[in-house]
Amino acid sequence: MLVCRLVLMVSRNLAIVLCFVIGTLACDNASGQGQAQDVSQILRPESLRPGEPISQSPSAFGYAAPSANDADLGVQAILKRQQEYLPFTFTASAPYYWTSNVALVPNGEVSDGVFAPSFVFAYQPRLVKTLYGEFIAAQQLFYYNRLGEFNFTSFDAIAGVVYYLPQYHNLALRLRYDYNRLTDDEWNQFFANHSIVASADLPIQFGRAMQLTLGGLANVSFAATPAGPQRSDFELYADYHVQLSRNFSVDAIGRLLVKPYYYGDRTDVSELIALSADYRIRDWLTVSALTNFAWNQSNHSAFEYFVGNLGGALTLTVKF
Repeated sequence: MLVCRLVLMVSRNLAIVLCFVIGTLACDNASGQGQAQDVSQILRPESLRPGEPISQSPSAFGYAAPSANDADLGVQAILKRQQEYLPFTFTASAPYYWTSNVALVPNGEVSDGVFAPSFVFAYQPRLVKTLYGEFIAAQQLFYYNRLGEFNFTSFDAIAGVVYYLPQYHNLALRLRYDYNRLTDDEWNQFFANHSIVASADLPIQFGRAMQLTLGGLANVSFAATPAGPQRSDFELYADYHVQLSRNFSVDAIGRLLVKPYYYGDRTDVSELIALSADYRIRDWLTVSALTNFAWNQSNHSAFEYFVGNLGGALTLTVKF
């Protein structure tokens, strides 16, 4: 009888320990998936961000830029020949960052270098007048110098439309489907997400050399595997662009995100500030200095963090 009780107690204790270990591993796994989502969001290539315009030139839409004299002059006509619109774009970027917090943790931060090359192929056909299609395939890889266990890749397949309204300061309205797949450095999938992304961008021109772009975005996930890290993102952002010379420009970007998770009663709020300086060596080749800082607050303190990233990039862009 005593032996039976001892066996029963040991079995219960083993079951408790096993449940605790499984729960801890599951929590760590979900945390790792969330960390990869945040890293890919913070270091996302600019060519994939919603505010990326199809063309900065209003004449690309067949209209002249609006002015205060429009009512007196009537409908404006483009007198110079318009350039042929090129719907295909291939972008290859090779950024390298020093990052202050590899694991995005609140305590015990560890820094490392990360090489994050990206390859983006976009087809943006003109459908009617100022309505364009958007079909984008993108692959980004994240390789750390010392902490190779954090290596992962991010793949996006995007399909949608963008509608420009030249009469409203080239307001851009976008609607996209985005499939995102995260894999380890051996290309084994550990997270996949399907979402609908709606965004609006309003560029405000200050003379010929400065532009402020204000925007809002809703990225609503409707399916994810596994479901634990599934979330939606709601974002407000501003980009101040200054063209200092024909080939040299700087950008200051601010982003505010609210990220409600579908499971675990978790909601995060993130702020990001980014600065970049770009020098165009050729029409197809740009060298950049990059830095950004991100803060994450959460109703679960274990997910709060600060990270700073400092680096540079070489970017090749081909249109055809």
